Amino acid sequence: MTRWLLILLGAAALTGCGYNDFQRLDEQTISAWSEVLNQYQRRADLVPNIVATVKGEAAFEQETLTRVVEARAKATSIQVTPETLNNPQAFQKFQAAQGELGSALSRLMVVSERYPSLKANEGFKDLRVQLEGTENRVTVARNRYIQAVQAYNVLARSFPSNLTAMMFSYQPKPNFTVQNEAAISSSPVVDFSKK
Repeated sequence: MTRWLLILLGAAALTGCGYNDFQRLDEQTISAWSEVLNQYQRRADLVPNIVATVKGEAAFEQETLTRVVEARAKATSIQVTPETLNNPQAFQKFQAAQGELGSALSRLMVVSERYPSLKANEGFKDLRVQLEGTENRVTVARNRYIQAVQAYNVLARSFPSNLTAMMFSYQPKPNFTVQNEAAISSSPVVDFSKK
């Protein structure tokens, strides 16, 4: 009789420990992260086609193209593993490289506006639409990842599941951050006067 009572007490204690919740939420973060990587890869795969199309514009700024190519090379050179999710430094390095690629692509799109023949190129128009769609997909995938990490981190920090987290070494996961919070906290300056 006492043996059954101990088994019941042990089972009752384990149901509130959150172990299964950690497994479920960890899998959700890994799955959400995989989708982020998938969308980043999609963006990186578009870059060579965009660069090749833009190179056809004889007078196009070479420096802009070089920055895009270099940013893509840097972003794709970083090896990302599931352990990246648990390593804030590796995660930040990956995030910075992707941010550089995004900035370089944005600059390329802005500069391309100065070239009417490029803007009229159907291939470039299609690539631009694909890139814009991919950027939207990246945003959606990142938001899903942020939500998955939030649920995981809340579990890791809440009582009594934080005791399970300590026992099994479940550390809070890093999340996406803004590269330069000070720069985005100030309002942009808009000047409509002609110079």
